Parts: sequence; structure tokens; C-alpha cells
Amino acid sequence: MPEHPLIRHTIELAFDYRIYWTRAVFSPGNPLLAQVLSETSRRLPVKAVACLDDGLVARQPDLPARIGGWFTANPQVATLVQPPAILPGGEAGKNEWRRVEHVWELIRDGHICRHSFVLAVGGGALLDLVGFAAATAHRGVKLIRLPTTSLAQADSGVGVKNAVNVFRRKNWVGTFSVPAAVINDVTFLGDLPPAELRAGLIETLKIALIRDRALFEWMCAERGALAALELPAIERALHRSAELHARHIATSGDPFETGSARPLDFGHWTAHKLEQISDFTISHGAAVSIGMAVDLRYAARIGLLDPADAEAILRLMADLRFPLWHPLLDQRNAAGDRAILDGLEEFREHLGGELTVTLVEAIGRGREVHAMQREDVLAAMDDLRTRSE
Repeated sequence: MPEHPLIRHTIELAFDYRIYWTRAVFSPGNPLLAQVLSETSRRLPVKAVACLDDGLVARQPDLPARIGGWFTANPQVATLVQPPAILPGGEAGKNEWRRVEHVWELIRDGHICRHSFVLAVGGGALLDLVGFAAATAHRGVKLIRLPTTSLAQADSGVGVKNAVNVFRRKNWVGTFSVPAAVINDVTFLGDLPPAELRAGLIETLKIALIRDRALFEWMCAERGALAALELPAIERALHRSAELHARHIATSGDPFETGSARPLDFGHWTAHKLEQISDFTISHGAAVSIGMAVDLRYAARIGLLDPADAEAILRLMADLRFPLWHPLLDQRNAAGDRAILDGLEEFREHLGGELTVTLVEAIGRGREVHAMQREDVLAAMDDLRTRSE
């Protein structure tokens, strides 16, 4: 027997990563949900619980009845074991641990097992919360995400991450878990407030800047339709954004971010800290826009990005009515420094010890850097303050 015996195996897992696009998913004539449940189940009928975003229900008060009606019409496929639960949406909804326990209780009381389903219907924060509870109940029950905001359909809802906010840190507790399916129903976009409908475009622009110059050029050409929130243009933008995000997750070789980089989080080190400083009153879309603006001006100042390209991007962001600066960028911490800079250290810690920030070196191409110069970061913010004035 050797001194240090070793038993070693390589465990390989394959996930079927499905993202569907449809209209009126809970309409009696739409077969998609029945198809998804059938194709991802070992046996039928299955049991299910549904969790709905309260903001969505406020806009569509008949939604719980429509969902109940769909299950009543499809008893051979699935049983909704209790009426849909309505939970607080928005980032603040992720701040209370009790809400995770509430979803666990729904799963327990509904006798949901690992062959059953949890349906999460709402914005990205609701999907995060319910997804985390589903991923940790019974070590993981099947989740179907139905994103209902443009931001979630473009980005967060089509990913594999779930999380809640703890210790006033955004997404400090969470899991990586591939949902059984994502269903993007574009009819949910029709009654979104303008700011929420616009929000998904910032994630579309983000991934265009680091992955797809042609998408950026299309957004420039269609800036009038996008600024006017014309739904055909919005839908096309969100579809391409989701496609690019999913491609990265599926083909990058690191879908669960075991390395130190988060290459799709361009602009997010500032965004996450800004949300925290504001007690999550600044929306994620607005925070990401400001964070992108900071990193664009920074990249231009250090000579990484052509200043003319940086200006063209900032003009497009302004034309799409995204903010480029916020007074909270000037807020001081207890030591008298700009509190926003604490976000760099928190980002480094969140990534496992090595700071890795994605910047834009050319439109359509990102570059990872492992240090950012404090003076140039502050100067970039000052540039944006002057621009806003």
C-alpha cells in the first residue's frame, strides 16, 4: 500500500440547455409548455408549483387564473398542486432570507420531488430567488424559468446562476444550476413600463461590445426604433443577446465560472457596488449602464480603446436613454474615500482572489485586465460627471 493512496475518477456531466421563444405560453392553444414538461420528465403527469412576480401580477391580475386554467386543461401532463404563489419582485426581494424559506415551504407542502417542477415566472430577481430555493431543495428540483422582463429575457433569465443577497452583498449566496428549460414569452413585454422594457437593451449592448461588432452596428442603425421601444426591434435585440449569452455559457469551457473571470460582466463591478450603495433603489439596468460608461471612459483614458469609439458608444447609450453617471459615484466611505472603489475589492473577492475585469479594447472585442489604476478610474468618473452637467 502506498503511503498516500489515491482513488481518482473524472466525472463528466452533460446538460441539455434549452431556451424557447414563444407567445402566450399559458394559452390553451399553445402546446409548448406541455412539450417541455413531457420531454424533460421520466413519467407523466408531473407535479408542479408556480411562483409569480408580484409586479407582473399587478399588471396582469388574471395571470394566476390563466396558469391554473392551463393546468386544468392538461391533467394528463401536469398537476398544479397549489394555487400560484405571489412573491415580491425586484432586487430588494432578494434581501430577505425568509423568502427563500417560503419557497422551500411551498416545495415541501406541495410534495415536490426531484421529478417534479418549480415554475418561476417573473423578472430576474424573482428567477434568482426561486432558482436558488429550487436548486437547494432536495439537492435540486427541476426548474422552468419564464422570464417576463426584457433584462431577464436578454441576460439573467437565460443563464445558469441563482442567488440571493446576504450581508448587504449582491448575490453572495447562490448556486450554479442549469434549468430544465427557459421559456421566453415575448407577450409579457407588451405591458412593461418603458424603463423596464428598455433595460434589456443595455445587456444587449454590453455583449455586442465584447462579442459582436455587427450587433453594435445594427443597434446604431436601429437606434430610432430601439429608442422608441418598437417591439419588433426590441425582440430582435433580446433574441440575439440571449443567443450570445447562451453560446458563451455552453461553449466557453467554464459554464460554472470555476476560473477567476466573469467575461460577460463588463461594467458590473461598478454596477453591483452602485446597487448596494443605493440600497438597491437603482435598477440593475441603470447601474450596468453607468458601470459600462465608467469602464469605457477608463479604457479610453489608458489608451486601450480608441476615444472616438468610446464616444460613439456613449452617444448610442445616451440616445437609448440610459444614464451615464449618478451622484452616488461621489459618495464617501468611512475612510473618506469614494465608496464605489470598494467594489473592485469586493469583485476580486467574489471572483476567488484574483481581480479580473473585462474591458473593451475594440468594438466587438473584450480584453481581461487584472488591475485598474485608481487615479484613472476616478478621472473617468469625473469625466462622466462633467458630461452629465
